[in-house]
Amino acid sequence: MLCLLFVATAPVSAADRPAPFTATYRVLQAGQTIGEATITLKAVGADVWEYSNQSRGTAGLAAAMGASSSETTRLRWRGAMPETVSYDYRMDAAIKSKHRHTDVDWKAQKVSVDDGKGPMNYPSAPGLVDRNLLPFALGLALRAGQKDITLPVAVKREVEQQHYRVTGEEDVSVPAGHFKALRLERVDTDRAYVAWYVPARYPVPVRLSQKGDGDLELQLQGYRQP
Repeated sequence: MLCLLFVATAPVSAADRPAPFTATYRVLQAGQTIGEATITLKAVGADVWEYSNQSRGTAGLAAAMGASSSETTRLRWRGAMPETVSYDYRMDAAIKSKHRHTDVDWKAQKVSVDDGKGPMNYPSAPGLVDRNLLPFALGLALRAGQKDITLPVAVKREVEQQHYRVTGEEDVSVPAGHFKALRLERVDTDRAYVAWYVPARYPVPVRLSQKGDGDLELQLQGYRQP
């Protein structure tokens, strides 16, 4: 879909990078709590970091089916923004399981996606992120003062240019507290994605609502740094 010249990763000092953190969320569906999620950012090497999202069902059908999911992104830094190096997704439940692995070969400018049926390949793009890393990348863009954000996102068969815009400021109450938050919406699709950020305090949303993928909502419960 895209054929772009390779752009070398710009050097970035440790001071420019977000500090490692762990954020915990309450997961709701139709207003009812069904689970919990833990998001963690940590360094795993000199130039490689890991951003993971572990969730599990704690109530209702999600708990009865033993539902859990794991998303792990290995990333590098391009300036002050993250770029995906690899992404692993796994969902397990009593009746089925799913898995997907994505690799980004930055030298060859190629993305490879394999969900167990053989790899699909397509060209990469500078600044590429995956769906797991996306909310974090949006938070960093907001922290840098952006209000109209376009990010290349690796999906199953192509790089998708996704567009997000700050549409206002709202009062938000979640288990972690009461905040004056920026409301960020995806504006290039009918699939509703709305997230509320307090970028001066957190690089991840305090609340996130996504329709069409289980109609789930995440609400921040806690945030800590080592």
